[in-house]
Amino acid sequence: MKKRVLITGAAGFLGSHLCDRFIKEGYHVIGMDNLITGDLANIEHLFPLEDFEFAHHDVSKFVHVAGDLDYILHFASPASPIDYLKIPIQTLKVGSLGIHNLLGLARAKNARIMIASTSEIYGDPAVNPQPEEYWGNVNTVGPRGVYDEAKRFQEAITMAYHTFHGLETRIVRIFNTYGPRMRLNDGRVLPAFIGQALRGEDLTVFGDGSQTRSFCYVDDLVEGIYRLLLSDYAQPLNIGNPDEITISQFAEEIIKLTGTTQKIIYKPLPQDDPKQRRPDITKARRILGWEPKVNRAEGLKITYEYFKTLTKEQLEKIDHKDFTNYNK
Repeated sequence: MKKRVLITGAAGFLGSHLCDRFIKEGYHVIGMDNLITGDLANIEHLFPLEDFEFAHHDVSKFVHVAGDLDYILHFASPASPIDYLKIPIQTLKVGSLGIHNLLGLARAKNARIMIASTSEIYGDPAVNPQPEEYWGNVNTVGPRGVYDEAKRFQEAITMAYHTFHGLETRIVRIFNTYGPRMRLNDGRVLPAFIGQALRGEDLTVFGDGSQTRSFCYVDDLVEGIYRLLLSDYAQPLNIGNPDEITISQFAEEIIKLTGTTQKIIYKPLPQDDPKQRRPDITKARRILGWEPKVNRAEGLKITYEYFKTLTKEQLEKIDHKDFTNYNK
């Protein structure tokens, strides 16, 4: 019989690409999403397949899945500043109640569970690049704290289940990732720049532009996640691209890519925005034999071609959804 995997956050950017990968690898995939920030359009191509099923559900509430499960991938969470500033309570709940429910499900099903952690657990880092041993520099009560601390708690409770219950767990620390299916208006730098270029707007850089990011193409990230899941390594592991670039340099690359005649404008840096972000992937190379293959120029070209297929309405769409119920 085919192995069965539950992927939460399945209608999101990363979740949808993971669904594709596991279908390709011959798994039966159960995608779960409450569609707060996810979009069914990301996975509608999978609906006709016998080996895919979708559950519209909030993992912060009790999670039931009929039948056996071999793997659980917990990727449900708001993941951009705009999202988790709008829904701070749900962000914390999915990283606490949600992971608790899924760890319980993993125990009941004797399934291996992987959680999606993030480079944000390092906060505004005092070391660069960031190795897994670095404990971070995080403001627990700042605007980004709801996301940072949700992910840090996820890691802590996952390791507790691993050490106390002997549960098979994996923790992936994901650095900035990009590719098709990103939402244009979610506040992350790459879709923001491309969206502004396509709309003929000036590109907005926050701060003086000297802060850095390291961008990993989504196919590379998914490959690293897949290898980590099937490995024997239970400690947190960085997966990302160590090719570091300043935000100002990146804006110039987007201007060149899109051919826009717009200029770069500068606005104040948001509170607690990290000044540096670059993964140390020494362990990923050694343990998984993994490193990114897609260079930024190639990945950006693919991503830009995707965004060019969006309609004018999609480019200008602003999310006016009422999040009141999710913040209770």
